[in-house]
Amino acid sequence: MKLVQVLALGVALLWAVGCGPSESGGGSEPKADAKVVVALLPKKKGVPYFTSCFEGAAEAAKELGIELIYDGPTSGDAAEAVKLVDQWTAQGVSAIAVSPNDPDVLGPAMKRARDQGIKVLTWDADAAPDAREFLVNQATPEEIGFGLVDAMAKDLGGDGATGEVAIVTAALTAANQNEWIKHIKTRLEKYPGLILVATKPSNEDQKLAFSVTQDLMKAYPGLKGVFAISSVAFPGAAEAVKQAGKTGQVMVTGLSTPNDMRSYVEEGVVRSVILWDTRDLGYLTIHAAKAMVDGTLKPGATGLKAGRLGEKQVSGDQVMLGGILVFTKENIGQYDF
Repeated sequence: MKLVQVLALGVALLWAVGCGPSESGGGSEPKADAKVVVALLPKKKGVPYFTSCFEGAAEAAKELGIELIYDGPTSGDAAEAVKLVDQWTAQGVSAIAVSPNDPDVLGPAMKRARDQGIKVLTWDADAAPDAREFLVNQATPEEIGFGLVDAMAKDLGGDGATGEVAIVTAALTAANQNEWIKHIKTRLEKYPGLILVATKPSNEDQKLAFSVTQDLMKAYPGLKGVFAISSVAFPGAAEAVKQAGKTGQVMVTGLSTPNDMRSYVEEGVVRSVILWDTRDLGYLTIHAAKAMVDGTLKPGATGLKAGRLGEKQVSGDQVMLGGILVFTKENIGQYDF
């Protein structure tokens, strides 16, 4: 081989192994056609509420041609959720959508992701504004809190409803539920005959919600109503009332999927179920994440085009799904999620 050919080959090899574009980073810009990867984190994996959110998210991911990762702690442990966020940050995903069960614990991991240029948003529940860019909000806390109290008052006889009521929440650190509780207390002022006597956590555990509700009925013999404000707490509380033989004597209302509460509604243990379309929530979250990656959802935006949902309002740093649904014996059969 001639010397010139040897030198040319050497230069080509040097370019190939050391001087060309690197897929490992080094400050190079990502390719325009790089695959968008969105990681979706629920408070607790395996809960029907979040499973139905995932179904909507998967629909949107397929529609948008992006890769969706769905994972979460099966125990609801915030420390396990932190590990997942850090793992996805190390992988360099495009966006991470978090439903934080403890914003104080998850916040630092979310900030680390943002520091690496990953788009971070919250859905279902919120974290501190500096931990994320946008919240995909199913409904305002006021809508939810007021809706729960109005449903309970109606179930107990209307404006003149009287009796002691209690709240079974998921965790005392759940920021979204604490916001709902604040508005529950405000709305109770409209119904002075309803007296809030206790707020107890159930730690996203249906069996614990069952036992907590049993304890509440024993501790407060005059208890007339229970607000069970997580999708896991609600069926647990309803089952406690049913097994205690207090159907119609202690009303339970709260937030859960129609499929989880259907039997209790049909049996009269529960008269009102409050929620939103969970599949639509997951679907909107993925559309918002993709728009953040594309740069079409950024501060100052007033709307977001979200596929089959049409144009959704963006208010400040919140993308609004909009509105609550009330499931009753008359309409619950129309829903399947």
